[in-house]
Amino acid sequence: MKQPTLPHSPGAESEDDRRWLAIEARDPGADGQFVYGVKTTGVYCRPSSSARLPRRHNVEFFDTAEQAEAAGYRPSRRAAADQTSTAQQHAALVTRACQLIEQAEAAPSLNALAQQLGLSPYHFHRVFKAITGLTPKAYASAHRARKMRQQLTRGGSVTEALYDAGFNSNSRFYESSNDVLGMKPGEYRAGGANTEIRFAVGQCSLGAILVAQSNRGVCAILLGDDPQALVTELQDTFAQARLIGGDRQFEQLVAKVVGFIEAPALGLDLPLDLRGTAFQERVWQALRSIPPGSTASYAEIAKLIGAPKAFRAVAQACGANSLAVAIPCHRVVRSDGQLSGYRWGVERKRQLLEREAQ
Repeated sequence: MKQPTLPHSPGAESEDDRRWLAIEARDPGADGQFVYGVKTTGVYCRPSSSARLPRRHNVEFFDTAEQAEAAGYRPSRRAAADQTSTAQQHAALVTRACQLIEQAEAAPSLNALAQQLGLSPYHFHRVFKAITGLTPKAYASAHRARKMRQQLTRGGSVTEALYDAGFNSNSRFYESSNDVLGMKPGEYRAGGANTEIRFAVGQCSLGAILVAQSNRGVCAILLGDDPQALVTELQDTFAQARLIGGDRQFEQLVAKVVGFIEAPALGLDLPLDLRGTAFQERVWQALRSIPPGSTASYAEIAKLIGAPKAFRAVAQACGANSLAVAIPCHRVVRSDGQLSGYRWGVERKRQLLEREAQ
């Protein structure tokens, strides 16, 4: 008995037809835009594959290889061999895109970038985000903020610096200056000279601990063996800020952090002054979603923030974290469950995880 034809929406049908035509033509220009799975063999291929052409009704389409593998397909021999080559090609394209963004006087549009690289805007956007963890627009914003910080550090007027960094107007920059610089632009140009940071050093079972707080929130929680080394690190980080030793009330904040280290079940809820790139802050926010007693791999965090290929960048963001325990990078482990590097020492990481597991 003939099976009834299932209804399809016109949009989905035309898209499938377009993809099938690309497969029939073995079109290399469609590679990277989608893959197709063959139900009778259980493998998936790229559109230009030289494998025997399957019957149309045995084919399923997927936007990415990851989606095909999640559906139970395995890569064909050619697809497996091409994955490394494709990754290298994508890395080269993204490197070129980053150069174009950094060399442009004003942030180029998505369409303009994609056109220069010979890709569709959709495909370029997906590849760029998968590798960098950021959209092209977010990367351009981060670059512009970094350039602004560099210009202010070198001196000169704030107006000159903001236009050199690519901001189109004073008002647009000042609206975002607190997020870009963490303070007013004049204060940043002076090296944070008008910024007050209170701090105190204490002791816990993991060694010395330093807690520092700006007017925006806790900006540093440092661990180590030498209390003076922790103070020096804080001074280096906030070179021109006014550092003020904490009073008895501030020491209660330190006691709260120490209490969390000794008994994680108490929890720790503090206002934080996060100072990182857009990507780093996305990673740090994701780390805060890992509950005590649990761990996640770098790859899992990368998937959680929508950048599954950016696990190395996730590891770098963990290493840049200056808020021990408040941003729980100690809960991130390798994919095999083994402990990896930790800014404050792997042994401290082990002890923190053991306490949280109790």
